Formats: sequence, C-alpha cells, structure tokens
Amino acid sequence: MSTSNGQSPAEQVSDSHTDHVHVHNPDTLRSIVNRLSRIEGHVRGIKSMVQESRSCPDVLVQIAAVRGGLDRVARIILDEHLTECIVRSAQEGDMEVEIQELKAALDRFLA
Repeated sequence: MSTSNGQSPAEQVSDSHTDHVHVHNPDTLRSIVNRLSRIEGHVRGIKSMVQESRSCPDVLVQIAAVRGGLDRVARIILDEHLTECIVRSAQEGDMEVEIQELKAALDRFLA
C-alpha cells in the first residue's frame, strides 16, 4: 500500500524518524559498536572460509554464530529504544509517533 507521495506508511514513518534527535547512553552505544565490530570480523572470517572451500557445515555453524550476535545486538538496541526513546516520547507527549515508528521497524525486522 502506498500513499499519494508513492511511499508506504512504513517508509513515511522511517522518513519522519530522521527528524528526531536520539540521545543514547554512551556506554550502551560503545557496547553496540564493539559487538558490531566483532560481528564484522566474524563475517570476514566466514568469507575467508568460503574462499578456502571449507566444509559447508563449518561455514553454517559460523553463520549461525553471526546471526546470534546480530540478534543480541538487536535486543540491546530494542531495550535501549524502549528505555530511552519511548520514555522520552512519553514525557514530550509524542508517544503515538514513536509507537508507529517502532511498529514499522519491527515489521521490517521480523519479516
């Protein structure tokens, strides 16, 4: 479903999200970046395994490890969003927009 400007409602919410200033806990952000760096290195390792024609089951195990790492990062980000962004929106009286943005993001994440 698209609107008169050709965007889906999820795309419109995503575009409106860029108007928000997000302030997050620096320790949490550092943790997320560190985890993503480890995942990035792990993906490079998987690429090397494929280039070296390593065993398919070994590659699949490593892919599962990356998926698990990404799931953990997603949980941290969701937790941060719920504890920081949603609370801030409730205080600012902008809760409906934040809820719609979260729903759109979760629709894409869970698809």
